[in-house]
Amino acid sequence: MSKSSTTTNPDWLDLVHAGDILLSEFIEPLALTQGKVANSVHVEPARISGMIAGTTPVDADLDLRLTRLFGLSEGYFLRIQTRHDTLAAKRALNGELERILPLAA
Repeated sequence: MSKSSTTTNPDWLDLVHAGDILLSEFIEPLALTQGKVANSVHVEPARISGMIAGTTPVDADLDLRLTRLFGLSEGYFLRIQTRHDTLAAKRALNGELERILPLAA
């Protein structure tokens, strides 16, 4: 067994939400503004800024708009959001899942 202190368990890695990816992988590298993205996908700027801040979750409507804008597969941002939400819920359950016994098939 390795004695490395590197954490590889995904349950304990940083939670990356869809807004983090939108900002770091699209807005910043393309030198866009949040307002420009909002105008391009025909939504209020607050939706984009909320997504980036992590206070507004991505829904199917916003995902379709953003994936169209950036030429991505539909569901790209939703999958990131779902992964974030799942890990956050798993952390919040704090071991409760281990106490649930699966039913035998």
